[in-house]
Amino acid sequence: MFGGGSIQLARVFGIRIGVDISWFFVLFLIIWSFSGYYGDLFPGEDGKAFALATITALLFFLSILLHELGHAVVAVRNGIPITGIDLWMFGGVAKLARDTDSPGVEFRVAVAGPLVTLAIAVVCFGAAVLISGTSAAEDASSFQVASFDESTAVLGHLASINIFVLLFNLIPGFPLDGGRIVRALAWWRTGDRNKATRFAARLGRGSAYLMIGLGVVMFLTGDAVGGLWLGFIGLFLSQAARSAEVQAAFAGRIEGLRVADVMDEEPVAIPETLTLDRAEEEFFLRYGWPWFPVVDASGRLVGVVSREAIDSVAEQVRPARPVASVMARDDGDSGLRVGLEDPLESLLGREGLARLGAIMAVDAEGVLRGIVTVDQVRRALRPA
Repeated sequence: MFGGGSIQLARVFGIRIGVDISWFFVLFLIIWSFSGYYGDLFPGEDGKAFALATITALLFFLSILLHELGHAVVAVRNGIPITGIDLWMFGGVAKLARDTDSPGVEFRVAVAGPLVTLAIAVVCFGAAVLISGTSAAEDASSFQVASFDESTAVLGHLASINIFVLLFNLIPGFPLDGGRIVRALAWWRTGDRNKATRFAARLGRGSAYLMIGLGVVMFLTGDAVGGLWLGFIGLFLSQAARSAEVQAAFAGRIEGLRVADVMDEEPVAIPETLTLDRAEEEFFLRYGWPWFPVVDASGRLVGVVSREAIDSVAEQVRPARPVASVMARDDGDSGLRVGLEDPLESLLGREGLARLGAIMAVDAEGVLRGIVTVDQVRRALRPA
């Protein structure tokens, strides 16, 4: 749905951290917005205002990252791999490699992020109180133009913003954290994850429609920017909730099927040491496919090579270049692989399916054992 083309910034606890292009746009808007406020707070000091606005914006996104890391760490502790965390226009998203397998795990993963955000808000407000006193901290957190120092202003703003993020995320509609908490409770109550997902998604659509309606009212009453922004968020949440409903319906139809049940058990792969000229002749010209998985000497999946990658190398150089030199390396977080015993529903929304039309099935040692294509998933759905 988003984040597939993110730019990697770092790895934290082995988790890939990336940013979507839309993140830079929102970062600019936040800096621009806060520059005006800090300009009023410190008149005649434009450089300081811009610096404080930049610091506030970056610390805000650090708060979002910590929120998502809360989800990610709890998920990993419960045996759910994380393919990465992306920061983007509406904040951030921790991408789970598969869905949770019990209401308890769902609840723990969902509530972890809001608890981190609450802790950040409390720490920031408490630090502002210690520095300048309760009255100044309250003024800063309510964006009053009053007399307090730079650190109190930044800390107060961060406390207020994180409280807003907390309340927004606790709206009881999927896919927000509040909706996931509702899904966990409904799942625990009914014993049916897909039914609980549909219920939470319907709440999400209802919440989205309320946001869109409130955005229209704000627009008509003079707050054009706020109204458009709220309406845009509501539209996105509506689409995300609808996607969750569709995915739940699919998951119900393929429940019980594993990746190994539908994969092609005779995958064609290129050895990483094969030269580019031979790869072109023996694989691309022979089969006519646009890409192939690449394996090492033990048969472990190491990447994917495309026809475009080979064509980018001059013909006279190809006999001396191995496939490994031009392949897209698979680091385990690229969304190109899935476990043999993983449920088929875990493939829904995987980047590999969306990008390549297929995903590689590997065993516990990473050895390539099969390939699952979009057509095979569709065929698995058809009999139901």
